[in-house]
Amino acid sequence: MSAEILIPENLWEGDDQCVITNWLAPDEGLVQQGAPLVEIMVEKAQFEIAAPSSGTLSIEADIDDVVSKGDMIGSIE
Repeated sequence: MSAEILIPENLWEGDDQCVITNWLAPDEGLVQQGAPLVEIMVEKAQFEIAAPSSGTLSIEADIDDVVSKGDMIGSIE
C-alpha cells in the first residue's frame, strides 16, 4: 500500500501556491517515517514536509514546480 505525499492544507495561511525547492531524498530512495523529505517555499518562507511513512520514495513533482495545497507531489511504497 502506498502513502501519498501531499502539500499540507494548513502549513501556511492564504491560498498561495508554493514552489518545490529541494527533495532531501532521491527518487526511488529509501526513506524513514518522520524524516524531512522535501522543502517548499511560499512567499520567501521555507517549510519542510516529513515522510508520512517508511519505504521507497517515488517523486511526482520536480524541483521548481509550482504546486497548490492538497496537491500530491509523490508517494512512498
